[in-house]
Amino acid sequence: MGFFLVKRLLTLIITLVATSVIVFAVLEILPGNAAQVLMGPDADPAAIAAKAVELGLDQPALGRYLHWIAGLLRGDMGLSYAYGSSVSELIGERLQLTVPLAVLAMALTALLALVVGVYAASQHNRAGDTGLMALAQLGIAVPNFWFAILLILLFSVKLQWFSAGGFDGWIFDDGVWAGLWDGLKALILPAVALAVVQAAILARFTRSAVLEVLREDFVRTARAKGLSRRATLWGHVLRNAMIPVITVMGLQFAELLAGTIVVESVFYLPGLGRLIFQSIANRDLIVVRNCVMLLAGMVVVVNFIVDVLYAAIDPRVKASEI
Repeated sequence: MGFFLVKRLLTLIITLVATSVIVFAVLEILPGNAAQVLMGPDADPAAIAAKAVELGLDQPALGRYLHWIAGLLRGDMGLSYAYGSSVSELIGERLQLTVPLAVLAMALTALLALVVGVYAASQHNRAGDTGLMALAQLGIAVPNFWFAILLILLFSVKLQWFSAGGFDGWIFDDGVWAGLWDGLKALILPAVALAVVQAAILARFTRSAVLEVLREDFVRTARAKGLSRRATLWGHVLRNAMIPVITVMGLQFAELLAGTIVVESVFYLPGLGRLIFQSIANRDLIVVRNCVMLLAGMVVVVNFIVDVLYAAIDPRVKASEI
């Protein structure tokens, strides 16, 4: 297990370094000038040049990259060009929404996908299987932003059960549970909009994994010992089918963390995705750079955790690495 962890940690570090280089290089070649955007189109060239010096834009690219990496290692992400405040504080405020939104969407995804996938596999080639897989295919085809608009029209405009957008934060003046419910209530519709596509994909994958395990000899042995079909399915088959499913769930959670920009814009949520969108419009590259790097780092770390969990569940993975 030690060799496996060391190898995965080295891969994680190399991936993060390569990602930082790519992120920095891509943002460097984008057209436009942050100093020009901040000073305005009619600003004096001398003032623009002075602002560029103030922002450190006159330094060589390699020097700016090394300065950025050194700051990240110290936990210092610098100051935002547009907001004039610490990038760490800006990101920390937005993560209070984005992370709970991704966790809630992932919980809904796992719940829907496991129930639908296992039931469809148990009804293989029957009406239930065909109908659910048709719905799953439809869920994959539907864009989440379009589904988000439908949710707003139904539950916000027509039924008025939820607000159409916005997030007031986690306010606990009326008690912990009341504040928690108010915050979660604002995230339910966005989470459902994000979960639909991911649940459809995971349900199809779960169905395939369960069907593959159902053909194994130990399943017939369990049934021959007198176990009911339901007990065999949920107690033995699903446990073994979860090995590849966990990998997909980890990748989906990483995708949910990084893919909330459109849904956050639809629901006008002040999350990390919306911060990136606004910072791109303001040419606030230091915020964009750190946000993208943070999201990339989250994806890499989640994949690392998934690899470790996979190895813990299936010892054959560790053996193959030796």
